[in-house]
Amino acid sequence: AEMTHLQAGLSPETIEKARLELNENPDILHQDIQQVRDMIITRPDIGFLRTDDAFILRFLRARKFHQMEAFRLLAQYFQYRQLNLDMFKNFKADDPGIKRALTDGFPGVLENRDHCGRKILLLFAANWDQSRNSFIDILRAILLSLEVLIEDQELQINGFILIIDWSNFSFKQASKLTPSILKLAIEGLQDSFPARFGGVHFVNQPWYIHALYTLIKPFLKDKTRKRIFLHGNNLNSLHQLIHPECLPSEFGGTLPPYDMGTWARTLLGPDYSDENEYTHTSYNAMHVKHTSSNLEREASPKPMKRSQSVVEAGTLKHEDQGESENTQPLLALD
Repeated sequence: AEMTHLQAGLSPETIEKARLELNENPDILHQDIQQVRDMIITRPDIGFLRTDDAFILRFLRARKFHQMEAFRLLAQYFQYRQLNLDMFKNFKADDPGIKRALTDGFPGVLENRDHCGRKILLLFAANWDQSRNSFIDILRAILLSLEVLIEDQELQINGFILIIDWSNFSFKQASKLTPSILKLAIEGLQDSFPARFGGVHFVNQPWYIHALYTLIKPFLKDKTRKRIFLHGNNLNSLHQLIHPECLPSEFGGTLPPYDMGTWARTLLGPDYSDENEYTHTSYNAMHVKHTSSNLEREASPKPMKRSQSVVEAGTLKHEDQGESENTQPLLALD
């Protein structure tokens, strides 16, 4: 078939998996991609900064070749970047905030995949030093990491697993997770990114994280909700879904404990531990229009502007609060 060069490098098993699970048909790949591309004119309000075949293909894969859904995701992807410009201004591994988050292990990425070929991402929540990393920088580091990983076609087809370990995550740390920033994370990961998430696993979550989860449930799609597993301290139920030979010892697996610097080294290269600015960048995102020059920006860091959302009776009400960050704690103890 003429278009199979788009599948170059994929193993026969993965090509077969894409056919069975994602309705991917090498003979009409080009037509599918073109039909999504043809929809772009319906959204002149959005700057589609990348429209090549390989790029559009990952959105089709993420939505099982349902063209309308794939296009909606593609539009969301760029719209999210348009609405949250500050998040994507210096969207590369050596941005100081992203670099700090990566160095602190946000996210951790295991070298080997699970038995379904999925990449395993780890978050050790207690390692979040709130004086060092803003939640936004952690989110940026996760989105950048996914951006790099999704270049791998096998992962476009097999997808990702996310394990969040809440051990020793304090109530004080949890109180910083406001509805507005959690909503920002859900929008960025669930609604605007072309990846298949096979499961999100909570381990050792305290009651207040459970409470928090109940609060954000309304913004989760049914499909997402079905894929969130709250294991508590029952590692057996985790091992039924992810084999112990794929897991580090923190999760009762047979692999050595996870070394927090692993993924940071991969992304940042050898000089990753050097806290000063340096020139090496392994990945520079091409999906963002750079408005002002870097120098100008460094000189005047602007506070983030975003329309805040307030959780109200399970629905979202937008309130433009301009500069003021929504700091109202989510878990107020009466």
